[in-house]
Amino acid sequence: MATVKVTDASFPQDVLNSSEPVVVDFWAEWCGPCRMIGPALEEISNEMAGKVKIVKLNVDENPQVASQFGIRSIPALMMFKGGQVVAQKIGAAPKGDLAKWIQASA
Repeated sequence: MATVKVTDASFPQDVLNSSEPVVVDFWAEWCGPCRMIGPALEEISNEMAGKVKIVKLNVDENPQVASQFGIRSIPALMMFKGGQVVAQKIGAAPKGDLAKWIQASA
């Protein structure tokens, strides 16, 4: 399953009320490291389909959620389970490291 784009409006339904763990990638178009990890997150999303959902939230287009969770640096990844943040990771990392973090947190 490919990554899904979420917005301030869809965040409660897509993330907080999800029955499966959700990784939120807080990113922006102008952020080089964000664009660098994008393809890795797409691959991980396909590899872990059914176990975890990976979504992307553009902080420039959706400042409300980014502000609510205190996002100051991007890329920022947050793992949600049952509507709660259970893990977070700031900054870019190689695909292997991202996959390990997601598996360990899910």
